[in-house]
Amino acid sequence: MKATGIVRRIDDLGRVVIPKEIRRTMRIREGDPLEIFTEKDGEVIFKKYSPVGELTDFASQICETLNKTTGCITAVTDRDNIISVFGVPKRELNEKRISQELEQILEERQLYQRRNGEKGISPADGVTAYNVAIAAPIISGGDLMGSVLFLTPEGAPALGEVENKLAQMVSRFLGKQMED
Repeated sequence: MKATGIVRRIDDLGRVVIPKEIRRTMRIREGDPLEIFTEKDGEVIFKKYSPVGELTDFASQICETLNKTTGCITAVTDRDNIISVFGVPKRELNEKRISQELEQILEERQLYQRRNGEKGISPADGVTAYNVAIAAPIISGGDLMGSVLFLTPEGAPALGEVENKLAQMVSRFLGKQMED
């Protein structure tokens, strides 16, 4: 654990303000759920809660199935990280923070499909070998939870309608799983 040097007091309602710098660095937005952990030595730890993260095993199976069906690199993300990937070595993408460009696309809550000739968007910070070909947002209860991605190697042609529809179907299915 890393100390920040920032000290905050608890108000009369038991609230504490998480400083703006930490919220920005950790990508904590208004309304984001936080898990609270306690340690025996008195530590209280706040951790971003990821409902999509609860479906990691399920997401891995979906990525594998999509990959074997289409031959494409597939991934599932929560709002911050890639939680599952199939079609490339896991160490290249798994658990990496999604790129700012992908985050902005997801915030629009619309299906994204790269067209031929368009500049590629990196799926994760520091990743240049792959581009997002299709990004389908996972929406549950009106909230953005993550995305289903189809990735292509740098310079590959755009994907077609079949992959587009599969990404939409899987993202809607995962959204429904989180509502139950």
